[in-house]
Amino acid sequence: MKKIAIIGAGITGLSTAFYAKKAGHAVTVFDKNAEVGGVMQSHSQNGFIYESGPSTGVASLPEVVELFEDLGIRSKMEEAPSLSGNRFILKSGKLHPIPSNPISGLLTPLFSWKDKFGMPFEPFRPRGTDPNETLTSFVKRRLGESFLNYAVDPFVSGVYAGTPDDMIPRFALPKLYNLERDYGSFIRGSIAKMRQPKTARDKKASKKTFSAKGGLSTLTESLKNSIGTENFVMNSSPIVTPQEGKFSVQVGEKNYGIFDRVIFTAGASHVFEVFPFAKENFADASAVLYAKVAVAAVGFKHWEGLPLNGFGALMPSKEKRNILGILYMSSLFQNRAPQNGALLAVFVGGLRHPEFVSMSDAELKNLIGKEVAEILHLKQFNPDLFEITRHEEAIPQYDLKTPLREKAYRGIEEAFPGILMGGNGIDGIGMAKRIAQGRALAEKI
Repeated sequence: MKKIAIIGAGITGLSTAFYAKKAGHAVTVFDKNAEVGGVMQSHSQNGFIYESGPSTGVASLPEVVELFEDLGIRSKMEEAPSLSGNRFILKSGKLHPIPSNPISGLLTPLFSWKDKFGMPFEPFRPRGTDPNETLTSFVKRRLGESFLNYAVDPFVSGVYAGTPDDMIPRFALPKLYNLERDYGSFIRGSIAKMRQPKTARDKKASKKTFSAKGGLSTLTESLKNSIGTENFVMNSSPIVTPQEGKFSVQVGEKNYGIFDRVIFTAGASHVFEVFPFAKENFADASAVLYAKVAVAAVGFKHWEGLPLNGFGALMPSKEKRNILGILYMSSLFQNRAPQNGALLAVFVGGLRHPEFVSMSDAELKNLIGKEVAEILHLKQFNPDLFEITRHEEAIPQYDLKTPLREKAYRGIEEAFPGILMGGNGIDGIGMAKRIAQGRALAEKI
């Protein structure tokens, strides 16, 4: 048994602590916030259940399902219905479904005829030679400009709150990058991947959108209870000091003793708050650009707009809208709104408009109201629920700073054996990536 200090009580830190304790280690989790879960927080108000941080996850890795199973709450994992496959892109003021088959791909107005007819030639286009090529260049080269503008650009703004001009596929979208690297083509690579046999464990990765019944806090609260509330030190800003091959952890005037391992799972911008001794030689560990995002939970007891028969809608940069996207939360999960009502999650800011995050609640309500009413055909914007949450460090951008950050993280681990570095600054974003990283960190102990 080892004594483990875990920095951060977000989903990564909670997953780490859960699996470390399950393996027989003594864990203490430190976090600056009053509640566990980091940005994952669910709320119940006026007949609505809404999230003030991430709204959904994707079961893209088996570790997601296994975490629910290991916690004994598999029945509380809620997967979105099949209509969640209906995803919409705004073009010229109208929502269009993302094509789901070759015929709809040919008929959609989202893409140009030139790019549509160019698709059969994608397997014959040469591989790229620049490993640090931007996503903009990467997609234009393989698929064409209209696919960039009305498929990839809105996806990047919806997932990363970023822009394809800043994204480096090798770091931000490694699966896509590897299709070209390994197979020379998106189409050839996708066909080859589909033909690969899957184990029973592989099949757990359904790639379905998921949440938890009652909101994502159901998952984080279950993790907290399994880890043991006595093993958390909340409202704390720990400072770690190496001490004869082990580590001392201090919070204010109180010393929490000596730990065999320290596992960092917080944001990259906070590395040197925890490890001040590492700043001189590993300054790039905090080289990170975060997108600012405001999330609005918007609820209606009686919905009178367009039918919300899908996952949601994304806004391409070309359309010059003031929001990034809208998720139809009450269509995805049960009991999120009163019967005949609707719950939306609306996202504002990102790298497109970081200044919007600083607006007052009244200004944001006015901005969001105009956008939602026009896009979803509401005669008036008079919601029964309107709650804004601002995130100054919402989503790290996987840009050219990423390899510098990764090298510095590895350097800290090598220079100070016993420290393990994680968090959303490396290995990708998204709930599945965070859960998998947390489990992997625990296994490294």
